[in-house]
Amino acid sequence: MKIKLCVLLLGISIMLGCSHSARLYPVQGPLSGQTPLPVLVAKITGAFTPGDISVVLSDGEKCKGRWAMVPRAQVPKGANTASAPTTNGMSSVWDTVYGSGFYVAHVLGTRLYAQAVVTGNQGTVLNVEMYKPEGEHEGNPISTIKGVAKDNKDNIYKLVL
Repeated sequence: MKIKLCVLLLGISIMLGCSHSARLYPVQGPLSGQTPLPVLVAKITGAFTPGDISVVLSDGEKCKGRWAMVPRAQVPKGANTASAPTTNGMSSVWDTVYGSGFYVAHVLGTRLYAQAVVTGNQGTVLNVEMYKPEGEHEGNPISTIKGVAKDNKDNIYKLVL
């Protein structure tokens, strides 16, 4: 048990300074109807500790923000998990991208769940959320991360690392 914890902590500490590229694929909204589909590239720093995120939009606008872990929802004993509070209205975005009920079934209450508000130099605001399913691919924690984003121009994106 102690060895697994040490290996996990070592892996996280090694990745703290790392950056990862992510792609944002428009799945709904004005950008999803364009041909070819504009795929945005994001740079994310850190690994399960707060870090930075930057995205260059298709029109060249530069967006920057900081992501942080979402505290786990504390649900009183005997309470229905569906009554737990959702965060900033993004639950419907998760369900749009991954299917009905996905947010409640997979994301809500997850230990490794992060959010960011990314603002652009021309007024775009992008809300981004990511989570890592617990217990999957412990050897490569980045490969199983799933995410979504929504901007203030009615575009919804699937985030893929």
